[in-house]
Amino acid sequence: MDENPQSEIAESVAPVALAGNAFAAGDVEEILRERGWLASGAQAASDERAAQLQAWLTGAAALLGPHAADRTALAELLGLIFHFDAAATLASREAQAVMMRTGSREVIRELAKIVLDGAAIDSERFKEIIETLKTRVRYRSRELFHPIRLALVGRVGEGELDRVILLLDSAEGLGFTVPVKGTRERMLEFCAALE
Repeated sequence: MDENPQSEIAESVAPVALAGNAFAAGDVEEILRERGWLASGAQAASDERAAQLQAWLTGAAALLGPHAADRTALAELLGLIFHFDAAATLASREAQAVMMRTGSREVIRELAKIVLDGAAIDSERFKEIIETLKTRVRYRSRELFHPIRLALVGRVGEGELDRVILLLDSAEGLGFTVPVKGTRERMLEFCAALE
């Protein structure tokens, strides 16, 4: 793992055109329908809603596709958008290991302040959050990113999880059959489960 925080930020929100992508919006839509996260008539609701959904599907394919070795891996990344259970996450050994590290709670506390007081998270907002956190806490690299990913995605991992974060707020309210918990709701749930 690269311990250079600047390269981690750059990798985490870099344009996806740098990596190959075997997936398109249709692949994402097909997975969502198979998993029951998108109803068959979802695109017939209105032209505006259909356009928003199509833009989200295209964005999901562009953000997650380069990080998915195959269709199963893409479905797993998409699943992180539709399933979040902070209590179950915090019960895992992986989460406990992250939360036992020095500074994890401080990162979570500062992240909560920023997320709960700010706008929806997109690529630019995520960069701002990281830069703000770097001024508020002394932690970098995995000490910074692992708690963020744990709190907002429910998993510890690498930059592909940052792309999941970028899709959460834009997925809220699109009419999926499973309500998507946005970053604010996830942050509140995580903090409540942490106590």
